[in-house]
Amino acid sequence: MPVFGVVVLGLLLSHAHKVDWAGAWHALQRYSPWLLLAVLGLTTTSHALYGCFDLIGKRHLRHGLPRWRTWAIAVTSYAFNLNLGSLVGGIAMRARLYARAGLDEATVAQIVGLSLATNWLGYGLLAGGLFAAGIVELPRQAHIGQGALRAVGAMMILLALGYLAACAVSRKREWIFRGRHLHLPGARIAMMQLVLSTVNWALMGAAMYVLLGQQVPYAITLSVMLAASIVGVLTPIPAGLGVIEAVYLALLSGEVKQGVLMGAVLAYRALYYLLPLAGGLALYLFLEHRAPSFQAAS
Repeated sequence: MPVFGVVVLGLLLSHAHKVDWAGAWHALQRYSPWLLLAVLGLTTTSHALYGCFDLIGKRHLRHGLPRWRTWAIAVTSYAFNLNLGSLVGGIAMRARLYARAGLDEATVAQIVGLSLATNWLGYGLLAGGLFAAGIVELPRQAHIGQGALRAVGAMMILLALGYLAACAVSRKREWIFRGRHLHLPGARIAMMQLVLSTVNWALMGAAMYVLLGQQVPYAITLSVMLAASIVGVLTPIPAGLGVIEAVYLALLSGEVKQGVLMGAVLAYRALYYLLPLAGGLALYLFLEHRAPSFQAAS
């Protein structure tokens, strides 16, 4: 993690002086309402699809929480996760909301674990394929050669396929970790994880592709978005503030004008991060308000 922090800091310092903020503001003003509405549709679909990750956990664990509440908890947690970090949104808030709904700690831990596995399973397959194909070239500041990136991509693909294989053929379906029983899902559920996650990451890339005016091939746009996402996760900065922008500037500054590129990144952050946070806050207040009555009813 410190290594990634140093790399990102280098990217920020090397590209900060190149940012055309006036051009970015001009690019934002040039977006048509219909285009922004289309991107909002893609981002909303992505968030809604992420909510289905916890429905996979419900199907696997067969807990008694209603589907709508399970979905709402996942969507709420995701919005806070993006803006406040995984420990706050992805884990702590999920644990609180599920506990308030009446689920025990062991079940909540498995739901969270399965959701995280779902998210990174699709990432590994998509990013692994794109990195192994050499779609994106990292800048010199990253100190990672093209050959090493291809090798990392191949390993990511193997890990994703290995998970599917384990779910399909493993004879041992249960492990005990620190006193908790972990159940390996079946092949059908694992395939659902892969499909939903892959589509979700593809939607995120499509949103940026539209905002960039289709000036960059979709495969490259998706590759850069995936690279920015993992750097944002590995760098301890809430919402990856400045990190995602630095990665885009470093990888696409030669493909797109600075102003247009920054305008697209800022629009993406507003539509995928900030706007859903308002919806997540509303859902959180609703879930907290309904928790006592729900527990009494159950």
